[in-house]
Amino acid sequence: MISVITGAGAGIGAAAAVELSRRGHQVILVGRTPARVAAVADRLAVSGPRPHVLTCDYTNLDDVRKLAAEIRDRYSRIDVLVNNAGVMTTRRTSTLNGHEMIMQVNHLAPFLLTTLLLDRLAAGRVVTTSSQAGKTGRLDPDDLDRNRRRWSGWLQYGDSKQANALFTVELARRGIAATCFHPGVIKTGFAGGTLFMKLVHRVPGLGDTPENGAATMVHLATHPDGVRHSGRYFAKCAPAAHPKSMTDPALARRLWDVSHSLVNR
Repeated sequence: MISVITGAGAGIGAAAAVELSRRGHQVILVGRTPARVAAVADRLAVSGPRPHVLTCDYTNLDDVRKLAAEIRDRYSRIDVLVNNAGVMTTRRTSTLNGHEMIMQVNHLAPFLLTTLLLDRLAAGRVVTTSSQAGKTGRLDPDDLDRNRRRWSGWLQYGDSKQANALFTVELARRGIAATCFHPGVIKTGFAGGTLFMKLVHRVPGLGDTPENGAATMVHLATHPDGVRHSGRYFAKCAPAAHPKSMTDPALARRLWDVSHSLVNR
């Protein structure tokens, strides 16, 4: 099994890479920081072959295109693509491509990578790290950057996680085995500058381990549920309830069309 994991340099991405490698998957690690991804590769190499390591900066869509080309050059098929890389910040920032950073890193970049690899994924599956924050999303495909609406980091994060779920819905409609999931509230460096995550690290019992957070990711990458429930949103290794805003097929198709236009300019 050939499994590509983005955001594999730390947190649940690294934890999932360790577990999938233990289960015999040929893991391709993708991360932004070379030293971090290399350190995860070193851990895996202790008990098996050293995994292929690739770096990519999701704030630059040309870097995503380069990543896709490197994967395509080396692999004729991909059994699992895990879209896990993500960001949350309380400071509004624009990328080199002119998009709001949270939306580009969390949705547009994985959208571009996945669509560039679709032929390699014809018999595989796509697993995307969403969040229960998507339930608060108020996504407007014509205003993904929130240029015409109030912006805050958490509002935009919720929109981007709603986008992850809608992308999953449309992938499934197009015949790809695709699922997304909520990992839980995990004690990692993610959103480390926010008050909420500071509390998660300091209040006993408020956050979970990366290994537990990765459990649903691994489940969807290996279990028949990852194919049987294509298009669904999971939590704790089972399909979970989520609002129509995360399942609306018309909104999902509209988001796909707009995203395709934005990443191919």
